[in-house]
Amino acid sequence: MTIKTYITILVFLASLTGFGQKIWTLDECVSYAIEHNLQVKNTTHNKDAGKETYRQSVRDLLPNVTGFSNYIYNSGLIEDPQTGVLVNNEFYSNRYSLNANVDLFQGFQKLNTIKATKFIYKATQEDVLQEKFLLAFRVMSAFYDIKFNEGLVTNSLEQLEISQSNYDLVKKQVELGVMAKADLYEAESNLLGDKLLVTQNENLLALAKLTLLQEMNLNEENNIQLQTTLDPVSTALNDEVSIDSIYEVARSFVPLVKSQEFRVYAAKKQLQATRGSLYPSISLVAGLSTRFSETNLDDNDDIIPFSDQISDNFARFAGAQINIPISMGWSNHSRVKQQKIAYQQAKTNLDIQEQELFQLLQQLVQTNQALMVEYEQSNKRVQAQELAFSIAQKRYEKGLINAIDLFQAKNLYGVTQNENLQVGLRLKVNKSTIDFYNGLPIFNLN
Repeated sequence: MTIKTYITILVFLASLTGFGQKIWTLDECVSYAIEHNLQVKNTTHNKDAGKETYRQSVRDLLPNVTGFSNYIYNSGLIEDPQTGVLVNNEFYSNRYSLNANVDLFQGFQKLNTIKATKFIYKATQEDVLQEKFLLAFRVMSAFYDIKFNEGLVTNSLEQLEISQSNYDLVKKQVELGVMAKADLYEAESNLLGDKLLVTQNENLLALAKLTLLQEMNLNEENNIQLQTTLDPVSTALNDEVSIDSIYEVARSFVPLVKSQEFRVYAAKKQLQATRGSLYPSISLVAGLSTRFSETNLDDNDDIIPFSDQISDNFARFAGAQINIPISMGWSNHSRVKQQKIAYQQAKTNLDIQEQELFQLLQQLVQTNQALMVEYEQSNKRVQAQELAFSIAQKRYEKGLINAIDLFQAKNLYGVTQNENLQVGLRLKVNKSTIDFYNGLPIFNLN
C-alpha cells in the first residue's frame, strides 16, 4: 500500500470518527470550561460568602431584640420571688421578658465595617474573574498545543510520503542493478524512522487533546475536534502602542490587581473600625418583663390567677448606657497596631502586583518583537530548505548524490517546517495575550 493510499485512508477514517462530532472553536472551549470548571465554581462560593458577610454587616445596624422565658420548680429553703423572704416550700414560677438595645455610637465601627466588607466582596468578585482569565489562558494554551501537534502530524506524514517514494524508487533502481542494495537499506531505515515519528506525533496529539479535555472538564468525551483553520499569523504590532499605554489599560481592569486594590481599601476601613474601639460607645436599651409565681396569694390564700399576675407584674424600662474603655490590658491599642501592619502589607502586595504586571507586559512586548523577526526568518528558511531539498531530490534521482545526503536534506526540511510551525503558534499566542492586556475581547467569558 502506497503512502498516498495510507494518508487517504487515514483522512477518511478521521472524517468518519468526526462525523456528527462537534467542531470546537477557541471561544466555545473557553466558555464550556468556565461553565464546568470546579475551581471557578469554588471561587464563586467564596464570592457568595463575601456577599452574605457584607449584607450581614448592614443588618448589624438594626436593634438587637431578645426574648426570655423560664419555668422554675422550687423546693426547699429558697427566696420567695413575691416577698423576697426565705421560705421552705415547694412551688413553681415563671418569668417573661423582651429586651432591645440599639447602638448610637461606637466610634463608627459598624459603618467602617460595612465599607470594609463591601470592598472585600468586590475583591472576591474580581477573584472569580481572575480565575476565569487564568482558565481561559490555560485553555488557549492547550488549544494551540493541539494545533501544533496536528501540524507535527501533518509534517511527519509529508516526510513519510517522501520517504516512501524514495524507498520505491531505490527498490526499482536496485532491481535494475543501478543502485547497490546498501542504498535500499538506507532508504528502508529512513522510512521506518518516519513511520515511528508519525506514531510519536500522534501520541503527542492524543496527550494534548486529553489536556484540553481535562481543562474543560469534558469528562464524557475522549476525543475533541477543533476548527481546522485558524486566522493567519500576523507579524504586525502597532509601534505606537508603548509599554506604558498597555500598562495603563491593563491596570484598569486586570482582576488580580483590582482585587488587591479593593483589599487595600478594605484594610484601611478595617483600621478605622479598629480605632473606633478606643472611643466610648453609647447605646439605648429598653425592655418589658412580667412574672408568675405560686407564692403570690390573695386575701383568701388562693393563688392569684396566671393572667392577673401577668398583668399586675407587667413592667417596662428604657434608658441609655455608655461604655468607656479605660484599660483592657492594652488589647485595643494592640489590635490597632496590628491592623496598621495589615494595611501596610495590603499596600505592599498591591505594589507587588502592579510591578509583576508591568514586568509581564515588558516581557510580552519584547518576546513579540523577537518572535516577529524569528518568524520572518523562519519563513525564509523554510523556503530555502524546501528548494534545497527539491534540488537534492533531483540530484539523487540522477545519481549525483548518495542516499545519506538526500536524507539529510529531507530531515533538515522537516526540522525547519516544525520550527516554523512552533514559532508561528508562539507568536499567535503571545500576540493574543498582548491584545488581552490591551483591552481587546479575545475571550468570551460570558
